[in-house]
Amino acid sequence: MEQLLERLKRGRVLVADGALGTMLLQQGLEPGKCPESVNLTRPDTLEIIARGYLEAGADIIQTNTFGASPQKLAQYKLEHETVAVNRNAVLAVRNVVGERAYVCGSCGPSGRVLKPYGDTDPADVCSSFRRQMEILIDAGVDCICVETMVDLAEATLAIKAARDVSRAIPVMATMTFDATPKGFFTIMGVNIRRAASGLRDAGADVVGSNCGNGIENMIKIAGDFRRCSDLPLIFQSNAGVPETQDGTLSYSETPALMAERAKELIAAGASIIGGCCGTTPEHTKALRAMVDSLPSE
Repeated sequence: MEQLLERLKRGRVLVADGALGTMLLQQGLEPGKCPESVNLTRPDTLEIIARGYLEAGADIIQTNTFGASPQKLAQYKLEHETVAVNRNAVLAVRNVVGERAYVCGSCGPSGRVLKPYGDTDPADVCSSFRRQMEILIDAGVDCICVETMVDLAEATLAIKAARDVSRAIPVMATMTFDATPKGFFTIMGVNIRRAASGLRDAGADVVGSNCGNGIENMIKIAGDFRRCSDLPLIFQSNAGVPETQDGTLSYSETPALMAERAKELIAAGASIIGGCCGTTPEHTKALRAMVDSLPSE
């Protein structure tokens, strides 16, 4: 299979998968339980989800390792299972997709607050991320995605950890922004210009945003990124703003709506589009159909 970055250079937009958490809940994950524990007890569930996204047309399918760094797993007393959690997740996706899609190693925040704002030493966070990256890369992921970051310092540590393990592995990095009267900022006060330059300088090959916003705001975020970055861009929006109905979260943006509006993400310069919270293989299928309908260059 052609290497991810080479494929992006050819200019064809790639479709990433959608939410994992949403799908795990649909498959019976108990709310509040560690999502990565499924990797130990029900790896077949990961295969079911990966198959759904592959059949929907995803070019990139993530592993269920968002919270699988040792520090994050320690919150559930699962740090001693770090190797199995990460390796099982990669193998489950690879068993399904083979070489038909890129297997993307997901890496989310550590759940700690770095000094001087918190009590966690940055070196310990970097070491934790590095351990996760070693396992993911050894297990055979095609790329890494450092995602849903709000602290640029922590995102930088995760990218550095990936680069310490492999100079060649493609690394994507996305941050989550909130709309404010002064523009888009993470909850740690990072604006898009600072994020774009900081993620690039840390060694990311692809930058962008995921989570926290529906397609409307993500289109604006995409425009801001393109104005301050010449790297390939990735955007994965939620299926709208979540609402609680009968004690469960629901999302209002339909697959058709997301796919139609995602044309504006591409017009803004997105190289990869996908979904985050609330999205399903139906959203991926709609995005695939839209991308396939675009004129080829």
